[in-house]
Amino acid sequence: MLWIKAFHIIFMVTWFAGLFYLPRLFVYHAMSDDQISIDRFKIMQRKLFFGIMTPGAILTIGFGIWMISKMGMGSYSGWLHAKLALVAVLIGYHIYCGKLMFDFKHDRNKHSHVFYRWLNEFPVLLIVPIVILAVVRPF
Repeated sequence: MLWIKAFHIIFMVTWFAGLFYLPRLFVYHAMSDDQISIDRFKIMQRKLFFGIMTPGAILTIGFGIWMISKMGMGSYSGWLHAKLALVAVLIGYHIYCGKLMFDFKHDRNKHSHVFYRWLNEFPVLLIVPIVILAVVRPF
């Protein structure tokens, strides 16, 4: 069980690394005005999203489901339900970042670099309660 938990944490860190970095790439992309930089950011965003973030998300969720199935839902309290609700929001954020990436890919960005700077802070609002719920299990 500890190996499953370890891999769950490893891939969660990988997923969050991408969730923190992709909006930062959006900031730089939104500020770019030369085609070489724009093309470079499109490549970086695609590789990050499909090569790191999405596999990290899938493996995090997969190992999480595996842990729950080994322990059984009944052995957990309300903390797990709250954590899973926050993970659902995180999945929505991941999908939204993918939509924004496709907008950049097709040169349809509608937001300024300031918007992306604020968007970059959203995962922080999720990682803090997710980790507290998983470690402290307050209820």
